[in-house]
Amino acid sequence: MNHSIGVLMGPTGTGKSALALRVAQKRPTVIINADAMQMVADLHILSARPTDAEMQQAEHALYGVLDAAEPTSVARWMERVEHVIRAAWAEGKYPLLVGGTGMYVRALREGLADIPAVPEAIRAELRGWDAAALYAALCAESPESAAQFKPGDTQRLARALGVLRATGKPIQHWQAQPTVPIFPQAQWQMAYLSLPREALYARLDARFDCMLQAGALEEVRALMARALPPDTPILRAHGVPELAAYLRGEIALADAVAKAQQNTRNYAKRQMTWLRHQAPDAAVLDAADVSDQALSAALS
Repeated sequence: MNHSIGVLMGPTGTGKSALALRVAQKRPTVIINADAMQMVADLHILSARPTDAEMQQAEHALYGVLDAAEPTSVARWMERVEHVIRAAWAEGKYPLLVGGTGMYVRALREGLADIPAVPEAIRAELRGWDAAALYAALCAESPESAAQFKPGDTQRLARALGVLRATGKPIQHWQAQPTVPIFPQAQWQMAYLSLPREALYARLDARFDCMLQAGALEEVRALMARALPPDTPILRAHGVPELAAYLRGEIALADAVAKAQQNTRNYAKRQMTWLRHQAPDAAVLDAADVSDQALSAALS
């Protein structure tokens, strides 16, 4: 049996979804989401999820499978993706991972650290703490661990503090333990979509304008109406904080758009740096003009 797994990576806005459809036109393929925000059902437009028309052209998996109130995590994704890949192989289809959340792909290739579960009593105690309180507690109990996190990252700080209190060891200790990949027999075919920075930035700015025309404000308004806890990860998705601020009357729409575009460009820059370093074995494809020959050579 052919146990190949394709991976199509690249920063947001490089056209990964469209290119995945081109792969699916050549062979039976399951296009599998490897983007954290695209897992959330409530954020179709701002997460740049494939359109309904695109999803009808080929089999897609793990898009919009989580409610906004559910936290996204590599562990949640791994639980689901293993079944999808095995099912694709069983049906003679090509599993093609598509996305920009590099840690998902790395965990699938290398294995996920076996971090002990945090008891509910500890999680309940930390639930509702804001980022400042979590960071202060982690600094007090493990300064070395706290130094690895951004002070405003509520989700990861809560996780790190919970693990520390449950096990007496920082989360970095558990992450450093040897891991076992789920698919040691897999043949990985990696491709990375690249675009010159200025061209990518212009594409991202234009895409955000299109998102507004497509109903991004209404999408954020509906998300706000759910009154989710302020530390819910989806509320930090690109475009959501800025458009929410506009809808609350805090800033002008033009300022919200400019800020969202700038933050998205900053995110794309971080993605470019991270992905290049994490996948040096990936074939680099010019996102502006990917030939069929180059596509077949990278993902065949």
